[in-house]
Amino acid sequence: MTTLNQSAPSTGFWGWLYRAEAWLDNKGRGAWIAAMVLAFIFVWPLGLALLAYMIWSNKMSCTSSRRSFGCRNHTAPTSGNTAFDAYKAETLQRLREEQDNFEAFLQRLRDARDKSEFDQFMEDREKASDNAQSPEA
Repeated sequence: MTTLNQSAPSTGFWGWLYRAEAWLDNKGRGAWIAAMVLAFIFVWPLGLALLAYMIWSNKMSCTSSRRSFGCRNHTAPTSGNTAFDAYKAETLQRLREEQDNFEAFLQRLRDARDKSEFDQFMEDREKASDNAQSPEA
């Protein structure tokens, strides 16, 4: 939730904007999306400006509001069973290591393929230069 700065004007146009931003922040991401859609419907340049502001200020990121609409939290709560939690942590660590090993294997395959393609290119280039230099009688 965004709090108003002490230096924020409390009256006038800017005060209204600060209060509207605080209200939308309090309501969450859905309110920001609804405001943007309505702005696009009624005054499209205002909707575009609101979209730009939302992107610029990270209003749509997972850490921007206290509510996480669809954002995945990577720290799962514990089950209360310490043996199961230890097993789960151990299994997840093993899977991470296997994934890292597999990604390293894929990188080695890509590197080997690139090297073989480059070697083939160099051979073809050498053959072409040999054919061009040899006189045909």
